[in-house]
Amino acid sequence: MSGTMLDTTAAGSVPVVHVVRGEVDHNSHTAHGRPGAAFTAPALDLDHLVWPRTEPGPAFQVPVAEIVDLLVETGEALRADREGLLAEALERMVRVSPLPAEVLERAYAVLWRSFQRPGLYAQIDHELGGADVLDGWREVRLPGNRTAATRAFPPRLVHIIAGNAPGVAAMSVVRGALTKGVNLLKLPSNDLFTATAILRTMAAVAPGHPVVRSFSAVYWRGGDETVESVLFRPQFFDKLVAWGGESTIRGALRYVGPGFELVSFDPKTSISLIGREAFTSPETLARAAEAGAADATFFNQQACVASRFQFVEGSWEDADRYAALLCERLGVAREFSSAGGPQVATELREEIDVLKSMAPEYRVWGGYDGRGLVIRSPEPVDFHPDGKIVDVVPVGELSEAVRHAGVATQTVGVYPDSRKADLRDALACAGVQRVVSLGGAGGMPPGLSHDGFYPLQRLMRWVNDE
Repeated sequence: MSGTMLDTTAAGSVPVVHVVRGEVDHNSHTAHGRPGAAFTAPALDLDHLVWPRTEPGPAFQVPVAEIVDLLVETGEALRADREGLLAEALERMVRVSPLPAEVLERAYAVLWRSFQRPGLYAQIDHELGGADVLDGWREVRLPGNRTAATRAFPPRLVHIIAGNAPGVAAMSVVRGALTKGVNLLKLPSNDLFTATAILRTMAAVAPGHPVVRSFSAVYWRGGDETVESVLFRPQFFDKLVAWGGESTIRGALRYVGPGFELVSFDPKTSISLIGREAFTSPETLARAAEAGAADATFFNQQACVASRFQFVEGSWEDADRYAALLCERLGVAREFSSAGGPQVATELREEIDVLKSMAPEYRVWGGYDGRGLVIRSPEPVDFHPDGKIVDVVPVGELSEAVRHAGVATQTVGVYPDSRKADLRDALACAGVQRVVSLGGAGGMPPGLSHDGFYPLQRLMRWVNDE
């Protein structure tokens, strides 16, 4: 098996680093990308990206406590960045990422948070019931006075990670390390640098450590059959962990079969439900609008948790009051959003221009400059709001908004908190995976389910001794 490519050069291209089995790959570089977004990356040697099943992976027998210690040390090293690896990645990322430099800087500054000890153990304890099932065989009692043993055995994983937020790379490295398995990360074209910077930092903390040697991170063009038809096989990997849009997931499904399972973080959207309590006073309305704006602008609305449709319990006039305040708050810089963003795409402008001509059923606040735009409509618009655009829809009761949620709805933010209990069962029945307080969509606490399942539990290979 081989995958050697000819070396080429591209003037002005951004150089991408590969990590193979914990070491920087110094193979000659190949040109990728397109004019204005060109980059070079090492040519692939597919033989070095797989681990033979005739031998265990490097970290299969490493105690969990040692892995946690390594991850914590890695987090501290990321925080200090004494090697300058994050700074180098950030400098290159700014040149090719659709996210503003200030948002990337703040996101990189907090990557270390994913490596904190309490959060690591929260995942182990809540998702797997403790470290014992990772370090050995857990005895379980069965009916009829029988006993058996079960183990969460280290898997062989290939990850197609998303690049809409740098934290996805950190999350993937943490989960891959805690499973003790071997991991191949495919770098996304919109984040070619975060994962390798994290892995190189880990290697600097503990050169040659079994966990370090368990990771590779490389780029190939998504859907490239010359690569994927070779790698995506059960003789090399147990599971394909895929993040991304519909085309990514459908492409991954082509390779799924006996012995090779898909763990999918499907494309999702999110919404908000604002109760009539928001109109109790100017202060409560301002708080609701600020919280709604925070949820709508997370990573400038590029993340799955970012709210795009917001349902307001009240009259059209109430919805208009909320929409006007919301529009003002969309143009505010926050930890993971910038005051301005990319200008609204031409096709969306054309859709919105049509709506402007349909007053009073539709109203529009804001402009096309990327600082935020709000549409008030009698029903949800039939296009995908993007780039800090929010559609506000008035409803008589919040329960009426549940019909607009479905299996593709990840997060629902609710205001006020007291309304969540009456809505969460109906939302869950509709397919929603997460109900939060309005304004709290951005942070996913470690140890809880993600997209309707517990990732660590799903990633492991569960083996019984009966």
